[in-house]
Amino acid sequence: FVVFGSTFYIMSSNHPSVLGTFIALAGLLPQVASQCIADETINTQFAEIFSNGTSQTYEVAEGSCCQETICAIPCPEEVSAPEKVFGIVVVSFIALTVLVGFATVLCVKGKSENYFVAGRTLPLGVVVATLASQSLDSNAILGNVDLSYKYHFFDGACLPIGLGISLLLNGAFLARHINSDGALTLPDVYARRYGKVVEVMVSICTIISFLCLLGGNLVGLGAILNYLLDFGAEEAIWLSAALVLLYTIAGGLFSVAYTDVMQAGVGWLGALSFAFWMIKNSELEAPPPSIGYPGYSYPNDEICEMYDGVSCKNLEGACCYNEAKWCPTADNCTVDNGAYPIGDLRIIPEAMTDPAGLTPFPNAILFNWATIFVLGFGNLAALDFQARCMASKDGKTATLGCFIAGCLTFVIGIPFAYLGAITRVFYGPDSARAAFEADTCSEILALPTCGLWLPDPEAFIKLLTHEAPTFLGAWCLVAIVAASMSTCDGAILAMGTVFSHNIMRNFGSCISNDNLLTIARFASIPLTAVSATIAAYYKSSHSLGATGYLLIVAFDVVLASVVVPLFGCFYTKKPSPLAALLSILAGIITRIVLEFTLPKDGFLLAPFDGDEFLNYGSAASSAVPPFWDFPEADRWDSSAEQCVQERYADLSGADSLGAPLACLIVFVLVQFLERNGPLIEFAEDGLMAPYMKEGQGLENDENGADKDVERV
Repeated sequence: FVVFGSTFYIMSSNHPSVLGTFIALAGLLPQVASQCIADETINTQFAEIFSNGTSQTYEVAEGSCCQETICAIPCPEEVSAPEKVFGIVVVSFIALTVLVGFATVLCVKGKSENYFVAGRTLPLGVVVATLASQSLDSNAILGNVDLSYKYHFFDGACLPIGLGISLLLNGAFLARHINSDGALTLPDVYARRYGKVVEVMVSICTIISFLCLLGGNLVGLGAILNYLLDFGAEEAIWLSAALVLLYTIAGGLFSVAYTDVMQAGVGWLGALSFAFWMIKNSELEAPPPSIGYPGYSYPNDEICEMYDGVSCKNLEGACCYNEAKWCPTADNCTVDNGAYPIGDLRIIPEAMTDPAGLTPFPNAILFNWATIFVLGFGNLAALDFQARCMASKDGKTATLGCFIAGCLTFVIGIPFAYLGAITRVFYGPDSARAAFEADTCSEILALPTCGLWLPDPEAFIKLLTHEAPTFLGAWCLVAIVAASMSTCDGAILAMGTVFSHNIMRNFGSCISNDNLLTIARFASIPLTAVSATIAAYYKSSHSLGATGYLLIVAFDVVLASVVVPLFGCFYTKKPSPLAALLSILAGIITRIVLEFTLPKDGFLLAPFDGDEFLNYGSAASSAVPPFWDFPEADRWDSSAEQCVQERYADLSGADSLGAPLACLIVFVLVQFLERNGPLIEFAEDGLMAPYMKEGQGLENDENGADKDVERV
């Protein structure tokens, strides 16, 4: 049982008198009614153990918890509230950003081109700052650490890796073409080659994508404000949305660009400073092999020697915790939860090449590779990325800006994945703050109860405010807020612009260049509200709603539908409107069909062989784990009392790869069939006829667009 804060499990009913002695020593006699185990038989066994066979019910002591009562793991140690200085610094930075954003309204001068693409005047430094700021959002920083903390290094690192690759690809293949096309929005590029129907379809897909992208960043902003200022999570999300919306609709891309420069200057340096300080100065780079607790046996001789283990009394030939050295008195014990028998590592390279690379824990290898692919290619259809390329002063600036920003994404984003292991040192399963689900078992972990660790959704923010120097912690918080705001404002601007310019303009004649700016500003309001609603649902405590998840969903949408036709705009001799239309439909339909036909249990883990790919089961026994130095009769026999576990069955990632493949096949097939002429003759002034918006340039004739397309 729990003795002096160590991790002991309940002894079986074979030795109730001994167990009663442990309970008395620990002072944990039950007081408050509760039932920790759903299985009535096992629950009754625990009750009989607690009462020395006199009762079939038990209670949890007031102030205690199920993991302490059932598994003898001390309740998670509470973390004190953060110092007020953190909240003051973050709020001050947000206020400064809003003021700078409002000041740029003078640059717009009522002109839509100034509002949408900053007059196409952005120099290289500003382009790099805006592109990298869009890439290094709260998903690539906060979401990155969240995932690497909860799972492992590559689960978080795949976010900045994918985003950085997308910028390099954009610079290599698209940036110069996008810039020279003279468009106000990305859907304008499609309209010039494929007509109004495709333009509207692309607009809808990209807006849906950016609703999710904005939502993911609002989750990050809301999580920080909620923790620092003690707001409700939903209130913090809505406040964040309102503040960013106000300055974005005031100054348009000028406000976005110049607040991005400020945010980049403060944020990047703060993020790098914190990351490298923690990596260099943390006493432990990852959780070491567990020292254990009285009765704990070590997995091998090396770890036994590390902790001066002694011979076990009941486990023949095994080496056990040296109680005389590490726990000489009740108030002088060095113990942990025994969660890492052979220790953890900061990075495990095999995690990206071997499904069993993280054994005894499951490895989301399929989903991680799919994530890199989705972000690497899906982000090419990002409205905000391409808006910066359009706003660059020339194609060379756009291209070079993408290359530099991609490298910065790697340099700044990837080190944050290393912080996941450091966060586990302070808030992982071997820490005093660890929480476990009592009613769970795992055969591969040899745990009949308390098999499932429950990660703290605020762990990294707590690391910033409690485990690092105050100055560095506050600076990094500002960096995350800056990253979130830079992407939020870009997403709001992009959605409002596309909705007014590419959707509303195609449904009636009420919108002209004279009122386009006003319509775009008003359109941003409901779109931001929808994103805030998504964020409020998928807040950071949601099982799937950590910041990084919504980022992947966002670019999954456009990868399935519009990325292939985008390449077709510039890399086919005569882009086919029919090929674009059918390929988009094929990608969307394939993605929807796979979403509902592929097995998905919500855990994002493919059904590979091996016990590590079995989900946790319900509590299997009231006996102690088999690696404890107790008589054999008291140890869990998994063959007699089975831990019933179902295999993970989630092929998420396969659908993300299959949909763009279907899109590509259809596009190439139709383009090939139309090599000698169109399969369907569309009206020259119809909905499928290529056309250009007023003001869209004709400079880039080599892109495959006709010089004589209709201009409206």
